[in-house]
Parts: sequence; structure tokens; C-alpha cells
Amino acid sequence: MTKNIMIVGVGGQGSLLASKLLGHLLLSEGYDVKVSEVHGMSQRGGSVVTYVRFGDKVYSPIIDKGEADFIVSFEELEAARYVEYLKEGGRIVTNTQQIDPMPVIIGAAPYPEGLIGKMQALGIRVDAMDCLSLAEKAGSAKAVNIVLMGRLSLYFDIPAEKWQKAIAECVPAKFEEMNQKAFLLGRGEA
Repeated sequence: MTKNIMIVGVGGQGSLLASKLLGHLLLSEGYDVKVSEVHGMSQRGGSVVTYVRFGDKVYSPIIDKGEADFIVSFEELEAARYVEYLKEGGRIVTNTQQIDPMPVIIGAAPYPEGLIGKMQALGIRVDAMDCLSLAEKAGSAKAVNIVLMGRLSLYFDIPAEKWQKAIAECVPAKFEEMNQKAFLLGRGEA
């Protein structure tokens, strides 16, 4: 059975490293893995989406509406934007950070209020946490992606040590210690 994970965020937040890490981990676990990067205006702070699909045999890297087991979101509005991709019984793992999109920046629209509560009111399972403060505690605001991976790891039957090995193999050595700490903070173990 194929499992589908969508990683959604804003350009420059590290969603590509997160998908690389997931792909690396899942391959090492013996799964067939397809990773597809769908770039929006990533250099302009626009939406960036990455699909990670894994299972015994995966034929396509694309996730359609209603197929995602998990949506991992780097900020609230991106989680809400892609909610229609979540399958029934799926879960959103999101950072509670709010990053203003262009219409908000130029004053054309307000940032929507209460998005997490609205998604939960629709019966959607949302695991929301302040990943930015945890990333800063680990040593860098740029580690939000790894905090999110730590949180996501709680929903997999893959031991934390294997996730940590994948981190060691996917991040530059000089950033490994910080990323390991970010991972453990995301799991609630640090």
C-alpha cells in the first residue's frame, strides 16, 4: 500500500532538505520511493510543494486531491491552502508560524485568523506546534524543517535512531549537531 506525504511551505524554508531526508530514510527502510518537487515562486517567498510517496511499488510521484496521508506544513496558511489534498483520516503536522503572503504584505488582504481551529472544526486531525521557537532553541531558525521531521517521526514505526542516521547522512557535518537537537525537540525528547 502506498503512503503519501505532502510537504508544503514557503520558498527558502528547507522543504527540499526535508523531502530529501524522508526519501533517504524510506529508501534505507526498503521502500520504493518517489519524490517530486513542485516549485512555485520559491525565490519570491511563494508556495513550494514536495510530494513523497512510498510503498512496495510506487508508479507516480504525484499526489492528487484526497490522497495525502500527511501534510507537513511550514506555516499555517500553507496547511489550509492544501487541506483538500488530505485523505479522510489523514493528519496535518504544522508549524504555527505565520508568514505573510504577498496580498497581506501589500495590504490587499488580512492574514486569515484562527486557521488551525477552523481546520479542527472540520474534523481534521491537526498536530500544531511552534517549530520556530524550537528551531531557535536548537541553534538556528533554519532548523524548522528538522523540527517538523522530528514531529512527523512520531507517526511512523521507524526508530528515532534511523531518522537520526538519515540526518547525519543528509546534512553537512558542521550542522549535524544542531539538526539532531532540532529533531529531538520536534519529538518532544529534548
